[in-house]
Amino acid sequence: MGRPALAARPPSPYPPPPSWGGRARRILFNLRNAIFNKLQELPVAFFNQNRSGDLISRINNDTDKLNQFFAQALMQFLGNAFLIVGAGILLLVLNVRLGGAALLPAVAVLVVTQLIGGWVKRASFKSLQTLGGLSGEIQESLANFKVIVAFNRFDYFRDKFAAANATNYAASIRAGIASNIFIPIYGLAYNLGQLVVLAYGIYLISSGELTTGLLIGFLLYVTNFYNPLRQLASIWSSLQLALAGLDRISEVLALQSDMATVPAEATTSTAAIAFDNVSFHYPDGAEVLKSVSFTLERGKTYALVGPTGGGKTTTASLMARLYDPTAGTVLLDGRDIRSYPPEERVAKIGFILQEPFLFTGTVRDNILYGTPQYASLSDEALERNLDEAGLSALLARFEDGLATKVSATGDAMSLGQKQLIAFIRATLRRPEILILDEATANIDTVTEQLLQGILKRLPATTTRVIIAHRLNTIDSADAIFFVNGGAVTLAGSMERAIDMLLHGAMVS
Repeated sequence: MGRPALAARPPSPYPPPPSWGGRARRILFNLRNAIFNKLQELPVAFFNQNRSGDLISRINNDTDKLNQFFAQALMQFLGNAFLIVGAGILLLVLNVRLGGAALLPAVAVLVVTQLIGGWVKRASFKSLQTLGGLSGEIQESLANFKVIVAFNRFDYFRDKFAAANATNYAASIRAGIASNIFIPIYGLAYNLGQLVVLAYGIYLISSGELTTGLLIGFLLYVTNFYNPLRQLASIWSSLQLALAGLDRISEVLALQSDMATVPAEATTSTAAIAFDNVSFHYPDGAEVLKSVSFTLERGKTYALVGPTGGGKTTTASLMARLYDPTAGTVLLDGRDIRSYPPEERVAKIGFILQEPFLFTGTVRDNILYGTPQYASLSDEALERNLDEAGLSALLARFEDGLATKVSATGDAMSLGQKQLIAFIRATLRRPEILILDEATANIDTVTEQLLQGILKRLPATTTRVIIAHRLNTIDSADAIFFVNGGAVTLAGSMERAIDMLLHGAMVS
């Protein structure tokens, strides 16, 4: 005969509580989001001073160490701590003097733990730090693999990786020794605890203050006290790694951007861009600009020329507020550029970098990255907008149009094609100020003339700032500035610019 059917239980309106492992994963998920969001708030200068491999290690490895402790060791840690406290209380309740004697080795262990805990934590921190350095070496080697092959210098990066790997290995060994040193110490405390209880208990029995049965019970409770303590020693390594990872994570989360938005103040400037006694230097570097002042009027085309390393890209970066000046003020439409919220400032300024960065996806994806207002448009509608802006001829250079595949790291596209996509992305927005940093350096002369025609179709109020080494690129500029030696000087004419460029190049 079959078993009677059970009555169906109505479904619960509440989701089942997640397991502790699920909660740990949620902590890991939220923590990685918090770190990545914090990194996005930091200025460009921060990334110039920190290796991307180390930052990746903080997001991946350091958070994982914290997750491992929460998912695997925390409940064991709390359970053992509960048993230790309970057994310790019972020992003192049964006999205060014998219980106190039994806990003396544990007190000594706590003192030793306090004394060497900092050393253990520093060793674990150093291990994670060198792991970040190792990640940085790997990232650098893979990012520059074409250069390695071109110069056949596998030995150079191999030696650098071997050195970083050896450093991490040594630091890991030291961290392992430091973390595991508590296992024999806590084991010794267990044996001392039993020995003390046995010796002192026999003395109390001989004086008639304790019975043999109570001594045996005491020894059992001592075992119940010190066994969890010994287990805590075995998970101490996980705890120290978690604390070291938390320190490295906290370093990032505690960072604050030094490029905050400031209150707007009224000025008399009507220029599109104005530099007012601007000075700038990179951290621990010499001054690139020294008390520079100049203005750029709306609707005009300006060229920045000068020798390599003279400060042209730095000047353009200050115009787009990729950096803040160390002294002086940059004005955008008569306002301190620092007073603009990021979204408003970016809407006004288009910047085509010398080395354009594209995301893996399609041409459409990369265009929409710079023009999110067109995200809801169909391909046909987006193509109409490109045609109206005179950009359809550039799109035709790609075999599959908007659907052409783009790889951020592959060689499927030439650098010139990538620059074309960056050009489309920047000009489609019709910004008030368009900065082109060697935007045509990898483009043929015919295509460059096509780009010049597109630039002429921009609104009459658009201010263009062109950085170029090829002088034919800046032949139609309304004014030419020579940038070198910390100064930005108005050249006056093409002939004067050529003379200053030749003289500046020889001096530099």
